[in-house]
Amino acid sequence: MSQADEERREAARLPEGDVVAILLEQHARIRDLFTEVKSAEGTHKQQAFDELRALLAVHETAEEMIVRPVAEDTIGKDEAEARNREEAEANKVLARLEKMDLTSSDFDAQLAAFEQAVIAHAEHEEREEFPGVHAGRSEEQLRNMGTRLRAAEKVAPTHPHPSAAGSPTAQWTVGPFASLVDRTRDAINEATRG
Repeated sequence: MSQADEERREAARLPEGDVVAILLEQHARIRDLFTEVKSAEGTHKQQAFDELRALLAVHETAEEMIVRPVAEDTIGKDEAEARNREEAEANKVLARLEKMDLTSSDFDAQLAAFEQAVIAHAEHEEREEFPGVHAGRSEEQLRNMGTRLRAAEKVAPTHPHPSAAGSPTAQWTVGPFASLVDRTRDAINEATRG
């Protein structure tokens, strides 16, 4: 069984709408998308990368806004800040990847290193952060966090914004405005390709 399948199985064990279940499902999809990007060519590779980039940007923003403040309370500030630092660094790398030629061997090499960092980050969350968040909140609170996470994702930027990454305060302040610009750019790019 793949790690993505294991994440989906673990998510299925949790109550519907549980924030950790939602995040585990997203981790599984991120793994799938890395595999797609690595094996695809041409427009399919671009589409897979665009989906991966958008999912990572939205996922990390929502985590910083909704999960990190709770993690600070349940597992400690140092651990929460470590995850925020990892996300800030990932945001910088994702911004560089976004500007690269997807057909280049340099892109493939940097994507492989980025994938390792993202997977290590997700595993830290799954081993250290998620259990603490889950233990520190009631089932109702976890569902409420899931609802808030989904709402945050709807207004989160779909492209990396390194200046806001790693800071829940900056995400709340800059995120909605950056999201408007990102989603407009995405719509224009999609119309141009279509």
